[in-house]
Amino acid sequence: MERKYNTLDLPKCAELIKGLDLLYQPEVVRLYLSLLTCSHNHNTLEAAAGALQNLAAGHWAWSSYIRATVRKEKGLPVLVELLRSDVDKVVRAVAIALRNLAIDRRNKDLIGNYALRDLVANLPCGQQHPVKNLEGDTVLSILNTIYEIITDNPENARVLIQGHAVQKLVAINKSSQSARETKAASHVLQTIWAYKELRHTLIKAGWNKSHFKMMTYIMNHQDSLLVFLTVNDLFFLTQAISERKHFIRAGRPAVGLMDNKPPPLDSWV
Repeated sequence: MERKYNTLDLPKCAELIKGLDLLYQPEVVRLYLSLLTCSHNHNTLEAAAGALQNLAAGHWAWSSYIRATVRKEKGLPVLVELLRSDVDKVVRAVAIALRNLAIDRRNKDLIGNYALRDLVANLPCGQQHPVKNLEGDTVLSILNTIYEIITDNPENARVLIQGHAVQKLVAINKSSQSARETKAASHVLQTIWAYKELRHTLIKAGWNKSHFKMMTYIMNHQDSLLVFLTVNDLFFLTQAISERKHFIRAGRPAVGLMDNKPPPLDSWV
């Protein structure tokens, strides 16, 4: 269906459009792109990018037309340039907008070629101080956008590798204190490794399968230690804990948790 809307001309309405229908007409794209190009107000930029983000979401007919219109109106370069903003909320809104726009296959190719470098530049690199002080939700949005861009698109994944993104993704996967960031980075890494035609390039660069495993962590609340584990490690740890619980229960006398005596006649319980 998406391919169909990519190639068809936009629908023409015989009747005058009014009311709520005005909100999702392709013509409003020009208005939002004008605001994104001319405004210097951070709230306005966030709101305009958020509007495009909402209009481009989902798989209904009008969102497909909106995605195609943004491309035809040269809106993708405008959004990519805003990824270089130092304002957290602007970067987050633009990243999510690009993610929704990438549902369109032609947009995905263009965004992969021209936006991946800026998306990767916004990611933290392990314990090093990031160039921008972006919040966790913004980093998560960027990771999810990268995931959308490389899904079912090995060429975009190749561009991602060439942009030295693997080092940052592995660092996030191993050292981030956010479970959501770790999970998102893991999904990107696993998607990259799934493309067999790219493994030679990865191995040549010094990476191996262990770098692309999903990592998880457990928090020791007593001393606040963060312990990172692979999925296999977590399986064996869970099994060991289960066996220990069974051993403890087997070594203790049974304790009744319910009093078998009937309640008094005048009891409320």
